[in-house]
Amino acid sequence: MEKWKNNKWINIRLEERESIWTLTVDRPEARNALDTRTVQELNEALDTLDTSKNGVLILTGGGDKAFVAGADIASLRERKKAQAFDRINQGLFNRIEEFAWPVIGAVNGYALGGGCEYALACDIRIASENAKFGLPEASLGIIPAGGGTQRLPRLIGLARAKDWILTGDIYDAQEAWRVGLVSKVVPIDKLMETTRDIAKKILARAPLAVRLAKMSLNQSARSPLDAGLTFETMVQAILFESKDKYEGMTAFLEKRKPTFTGE
Repeated sequence: MEKWKNNKWINIRLEERESIWTLTVDRPEARNALDTRTVQELNEALDTLDTSKNGVLILTGGGDKAFVAGADIASLRERKKAQAFDRINQGLFNRIEEFAWPVIGAVNGYALGGGCEYALACDIRIASENAKFGLPEASLGIIPAGGGTQRLPRLIGLARAKDWILTGDIYDAQEAWRVGLVSKVVPIDKLMETTRDIAKKILARAPLAVRLAKMSLNQSARSPLDAGLTFETMVQAILFESKDKYEGMTAFLEKRKPTFTGE
């Protein structure tokens, strides 16, 4: 049974089952576009999650047409330069990238502009066969400034990222898989099942190791190699003293399943 965490929001839903939380942008009339209210509600939803406990977060969109089809263009048209420095979308996407739990994007349709950047902030992306990806902002006179010019090159390489952003072309799920943007492409009716299976696999691992592995991987995109290796060594030193490390290795030697506590 899925448990409703909060019913005060208009544009989103947050549900939990077996320590897997699903956060859905649900604005079918607007193809799940991110307007200011939706971004605020998403931030509020993240605030409610108790990350001291073990969990995985799935991000998806309502319906089967759009994950998040971008920003609200009517609202975006009226923004002035001072509002660019508010970095509202950047702030949300940074929170997702730095979130203590692994975050999986279940991309169930259009992921364009801000919606593509929303997906880029996830740790893992699973796409339905009807998913479409693209950053068409240049055709609107702007750039993808929710992290698109920074995260996309780190994921698919600078040359491909330039092609995507400068042309503004839209790509299907198979192309996104080919360039490494998504991990799997599955039929739409298998998307949430596949995503939940991955989440369950992560939940079965040592929670502290998963959390610190995510931190180390994020660091790899921001640091020179020697600094990243030092960070990795310090993380390993912490884990060498953890209860989960002892339990995981003892269980392996005793040929049984480990019981992790996150300590």
